[in-house]
Amino acid sequence: MNELEGRTIGWGVTAAHSAFPEVLAQIAALRARGARVVPLLSEAVQRYETNAGPGSVWVRRFSEAAGEAPILTVEAAEPLGPRRTLDALIVAPCTGTTLAKTANSIYDTPVLTAIKAMLRNGSPVVLGVATNDALGLNAVNLARLLVARHVYFVPMAQDHPEEKPTSLVADWTRCLPALESALRGRQLQPLFLSRVAVGAAL
Repeated sequence: MNELEGRTIGWGVTAAHSAFPEVLAQIAALRARGARVVPLLSEAVQRYETNAGPGSVWVRRFSEAAGEAPILTVEAAEPLGPRRTLDALIVAPCTGTTLAKTANSIYDTPVLTAIKAMLRNGSPVVLGVATNDALGLNAVNLARLLVARHVYFVPMAQDHPEEKPTSLVADWTRCLPALESALRGRQLQPLFLSRVAVGAAL
């Protein structure tokens, strides 16, 4: 059964640039499943110029992958709550900053404003973590969100435990199964994967 067909899914993107190519593939796969995808890009995605290219390139690429123009401002994201536009929201990649702000109810970007809108309505929010400090100072925020109502996670693993022992990265190939599970009100299991299980995705 295709639980994503006919759904309107928000896809928030924050500035973990190395994950962008794999995330773009998942957005394309979501559209292929018959969902409408509404992209939301943080200001950092729009503004930063990295070795992966300038922000303007990523705005265009995410717009093309989703098939519609992205939401780029807090003001544009605000109506998502009262209009109940989205059936679910996935934030992938979700940086440590976005993780921490969500855990502490700070909603000052388009993506965070969309998270606030979904939680206001009791609708599912799925986080695909990509941060070097998930098991460091940010661990308290991860723990808080693991038990938060309506918040779910894309299964994740330590990507380089020897070099970056506090880093966690989602297995991007599990974004769609995590969304389907969240729409049923369940966390996709197992949540924490072995390094081998996600090696190809990282």
